Amino acid sequence: MTLLRRAARIPFGAQILIGLVVGVGLGVLARSLGGTPEDPNALTTTLATIGSTFVQLLRVVVPPLVVTAIIVSIANLREVTNAARLAGQTLLWFAITSLIAVTIGIGIGLLTNPGANADISTEGATASSTQGGWTDFLDQLVPANIFSLGASTDVEVDPSGTSATASTSLSFGVLSLVVLALVIGAAILKTGEKAEPFLAVVRSALAVTQTALWWVIRLTPIGTAGLLGNAVASYGWDLVAPLAVFTADVYVGSLIVMLGVYPLLARLHGLSARKYLSGAWPAITLAFVSRSSVGTLPVTQRVAERNLGVPRTYASFAVPLAATTKMDSCAAIYPALAAITVAQLFGVDLGITDYLLIAFVSVVGSAATAGLTGAVVMLTLTLSTLGLPLEGVGLLLAIDPILDMIRTATNVAGQALVPAIVAKREGILDVEAYHAPRGRDPLAPRDDEREDAGVRTGETDDARRGADDGTRVGAPA
Repeated sequence: MTLLRRAARIPFGAQILIGLVVGVGLGVLARSLGGTPEDPNALTTTLATIGSTFVQLLRVVVPPLVVTAIIVSIANLREVTNAARLAGQTLLWFAITSLIAVTIGIGIGLLTNPGANADISTEGATASSTQGGWTDFLDQLVPANIFSLGASTDVEVDPSGTSATASTSLSFGVLSLVVLALVIGAAILKTGEKAEPFLAVVRSALAVTQTALWWVIRLTPIGTAGLLGNAVASYGWDLVAPLAVFTADVYVGSLIVMLGVYPLLARLHGLSARKYLSGAWPAITLAFVSRSSVGTLPVTQRVAERNLGVPRTYASFAVPLAATTKMDSCAAIYPALAAITVAQLFGVDLGITDYLLIAFVSVVGSAATAGLTGAVVMLTLTLSTLGLPLEGVGLLLAIDPILDMIRTATNVAGQALVPAIVAKREGILDVEAYHAPRGRDPLAPRDDEREDAGVRTGETDDARRGADDGTRVGAPA
């Protein structure tokens, strides 16, 4: 018990770093034990199970968090006079940062010629079964059911052809949930006092969800070790080598945006670049190892509110929307570099019109793939718009998990930044909280959140700790 208490005193950021180091060490050990992707060793399987379980726990919390948080934030907009302006500014800055990112991606691709330097054959290349189209955006806007659930079934046939196994998985469309929550919130505003009992239930559900979320987030160091350990054990240089230039381009472009462009935009708005990076760091590191913007959404929203000073009423709307439609690396840098690579591999010359189309798809097309499967969908949309062979997608899939780590980290970094920029421009940012020391735990519940949850209402942290003589501060003598 003493050991657990000592571990709990370690700052959360340090716990994640320890998880990263342990994960790398276990991954190297697992790789040295041998095994293949089809028949992994016991340690690799354990790491994969730990990592996937952690991500699944986060994803379970996302639907109730998104729905309840947005409904409450919309209901609170009766106190906000510039709600429409906030929404417009948010979408505008999504487009601005995407345009900057795709420009950087195209520039790096033209300088390095990743396809011409790739040691890979186009023979036998197959198109991805997962593809994106412009009408997908409309499909995602309208929920198929009240929970926005979808099901997919995979069938694996035995090599002998005598038997087959089927597995069905459920998924949810985050964008559909956002739309559903916006409609319910607007209906509450329209209904008025008669909706107050329903709103009270939603507020209670949000408080309960946040409490459960804190428990899951506390497992982040363990989940980090599992996720990164499995990545190290499963992917090696043999996969990266044929597309080394392309891989390096994606990492360099993403790092330029995350560590250069975003801090510069913060500085241009009078905000500390160092405070931005340190404030968003818990979400960035989790995104890197989990490879899921949706799974990281609860942490992104928390650091946006706690570390970057974004008002909760605005963050509850902006961050979930960003997690589904703002992907500066997956939807801008990566498709630009991948399109150039595929064009060079298949000997297709791209002109100025093609590069303009890449920019257009990157700025607008991310909404068309919102809620769908990662950057692969965005890439197929880009290639089909340019008329490039979709078989090129299959050539890049082998290293996609390696690329997805830096892509997701960059996406989440931008998803935390834009709400802070918009809040600063609109004069609603808590600048004092933004520039406050980072020694406090950004993921611990605040006093007002404890009160919302009905935990020791009206008592401060000092009151709960009590005075030295055992008398609770603020309590009657």
